[in-house]
Amino acid sequence: MRFNQFVLVTASVLALAACGGKERPKTDLAASQVTTIGVNSYLWRASLDALSFMPLLQTDSAGGVIVTDWYVNPNSPGERMKLTVSILDQDLRADALRVAASREVNQNGQWVAAPTRAATVQKLEGIILTKARDLRRSAIAD
Repeated sequence: MRFNQFVLVTASVLALAACGGKERPKTDLAASQVTTIGVNSYLWRASLDALSFMPLLQTDSAGGVIVTDWYVNPNSPGERMKLTVSILDQDLRADALRVAASREVNQNGQWVAAPTRAATVQKLEGIILTKARDLRRSAIAD
């Protein structure tokens, strides 16, 4: 009886060893859902990259919030912008990103709230989404 058990165990070990020579399929490191920082890392990195020219007040990678300080464009010294970017999901999707903008204009030395064009926010969201998709494509290619 012991000999039969030995043969069975040896056959099982050899069968498992034969499976070890195959290469495992690569894990998709660029999956649309990346949760190491609480939100989609491609959207997070793309947002930080897109806002790199502005001073940052707050960044919360767990909550997915980036708040900038007021930024004055040297070409338009009479106006300034402040942005809040919120990443709402762990998936890389357009509806997982929300950008809110505040704009002020200088009138007689006082900063006064002014309307922000919707196209400005939409353009920034488009830039961030394009950068995030490019980051994902690069990760897949590697």
